[in-house]
Amino acid sequence: MQNNLSFTLENERVRLEPLTLENYKHLIPIACQKKLVQYSPSDIETPEALKKYVETALLQNKEKTSIPFIVFDKKNQHYAGCTRFMNIDWKNKVLHIGSTWIGREFHGTGLNSQMKALMLGHAFKKMGFEKIEFRIDERNMRSRKAVEKLGGILEGVLRKNVYLLDGFKRNTCCYGILKEEFNQGS
Repeated sequence: MQNNLSFTLENERVRLEPLTLENYKHLIPIACQKKLVQYSPSDIETPEALKKYVETALLQNKEKTSIPFIVFDKKNQHYAGCTRFMNIDWKNKVLHIGSTWIGREFHGTGLNSQMKALMLGHAFKKMGFEKIEFRIDERNMRSRKAVEKLGGILEGVLRKNVYLLDGFKRNTCCYGILKEEFNQGS
């Protein structure tokens, strides 16, 4: 098991820094964008809700089941959102990349694909994981297409398994990328 669950990942476009109770405040103006996470069960729209969200991520980090990051867009020199390694199964070498959200002004800029590629490479090559999973609301075609572009394979759909903030119970698409599949493309 990895001892240090607090590290920075970086490439030419993006820097993923450990999310903390000190730096999350940079995200308040982004998180308050209406329905930014409409397909997620997470509430981040108010400063109080965002703080609770961060505290939960940090507790999971302490329990070694999550590694949360704050996303810094180096091209625009601005904090853009959050992402994390989560549901970490150290024994079976499987983790999820999720709880990802970036401000609307960063959508379609290539930032998301850059950060996901960075995370995939680190999880497979440095952390020794053998499979990365993504869980996405069936209706979220933008996210589904982005994960498919990275090489994610749809493995199945969990029917009506997660309640969203508005009370809707979503179907969740489960995507996976195996280490050997990732290495073929890189």
